Amino acid sequence: MSTPSLDAHVRLDTHPTHPSAVTATLTGTQAHIPLMGLEAADWHVTADNVLVLARIDHEEPYWAGQAARQLRADGITVEITPRLQEAIDEEWTWANYPMPWCSRTEIREVSDDAQKIHDDIRRGRLLIHAHAQDAHTTVAVGTYLDTGKSVYLHGENHLRQIANTFDSPAQALTAFEDMHADTMRPGPAPMTATERAATEARTTPGTPTTAPEPPHTEAGTAPAGTPGPGAHEALFASFVENNGEWEKYRTWSDDASVANHESLTLRAEFDHEARDRDIAWTIASYQSPVGERTWHATATAGAPTDMIETLLKSLDTDTAWTERTSAPLTERTLATVTRPLTEFGWTQTINGHHINWPAPNGETGLRLDVAAAAAVGVGVGATTAHSHPAWTLWGGKSAEQPTWTIEFSRHTPAAVLQDLTYELAITHSARTTQAPNSQRHEHGPIRTTAPAAPSPPASGRPARSR
Repeated sequence: MSTPSLDAHVRLDTHPTHPSAVTATLTGTQAHIPLMGLEAADWHVTADNVLVLARIDHEEPYWAGQAARQLRADGITVEITPRLQEAIDEEWTWANYPMPWCSRTEIREVSDDAQKIHDDIRRGRLLIHAHAQDAHTTVAVGTYLDTGKSVYLHGENHLRQIANTFDSPAQALTAFEDMHADTMRPGPAPMTATERAATEARTTPGTPTTAPEPPHTEAGTAPAGTPGPGAHEALFASFVENNGEWEKYRTWSDDASVANHESLTLRAEFDHEARDRDIAWTIASYQSPVGERTWHATATAGAPTDMIETLLKSLDTDTAWTERTSAPLTERTLATVTRPLTEFGWTQTINGHHINWPAPNGETGLRLDVAAAAAVGVGVGATTAHSHPAWTLWGGKSAEQPTWTIEFSRHTPAAVLQDLTYELAITHSARTTQAPNSQRHEHGPIRTTAPAAPSPPASGRPARSR
């Protein structure tokens, strides 16, 4: 006996702005029936009859396919767009997976267990007491509030696992402190880039909305991605408010404010009056409270707020003030900084003493001034290359005619730079038509025509490849 059809139609598609996430748009007089079923399967309502599936293991296409089968079995009409069907059918695996003996099915099971841990933390079922750094990954200790079981967690994102269990929080915390006293911090670790992306996708409508017309400048319409009025101002205010170790100071002029880290070795200055191509942000790191400056960065007022936010978050790491990139430029530093771009298929070009990595759409990119990066000497007799930025992230017509820039001195830590290039790659490497070769990155599927063999970023986060 066949299942009677319902007056409900579900259209499944890829998320318009978040790679790997999937949207479901429901129509029909009985649309509430599939809505309840999808909600029970951890899809999130973002608008009327619009749901989003966003996971940290990037298996959304697979689970969307499973949901489609169940909905059809229940008599509901399901439409899957060609680009989502392509993602569902794609066979891929993680590059340099730490458990190579696992089959693809077993890898998915491990990832699903990590997803459940993430969901338990997000929903408040698993309370995290403390976290720490263990080599290149994060460990944590927490307690399940409904069962009272305490657990030791190892790993991040799709690799997080329960490595040990304890009978009480006291036992768990004592053991955790014995192992990680040097790096132990209270509460949960800051969200990873993957977790932030999933959170954003869950709170972002799955269908593009009608946006107000962009502001006009003297040259015409403001370029896409230009922050709105007050966006940087609000970002500076929220940064100081949400980071207790930073304290805001007003300068002698009301035009600028300064935020100093409690260590007195990091400083962020914001110019409230900066416009367009004016420098709005100046970040500086010092050897000691009275020592010399080790590295610095500047950003113009037109820089995208997500890039500035990433830069500010990178300051909340030990590398921001305990490490600095040596000069002359080394091959290792170059590989670390540009790895996110090359793994997303961005190609390198050389123009004189500049090396460029432009985005596939040509609207943004990274530029390295080799002369400035390799400059030697200090003081008055130093080469003039010292006064030039070594690294420049830009957006606009070209690197020579940018509408915004974020510039870094030659001693900027490679890890800080990589955070920015990773954000740049994620933002400007949207899913495109299937090419002869394909690869997947930790933040979701991307296609490139000339993929390089991916390797894990310096932070230890694994990259993906087909």
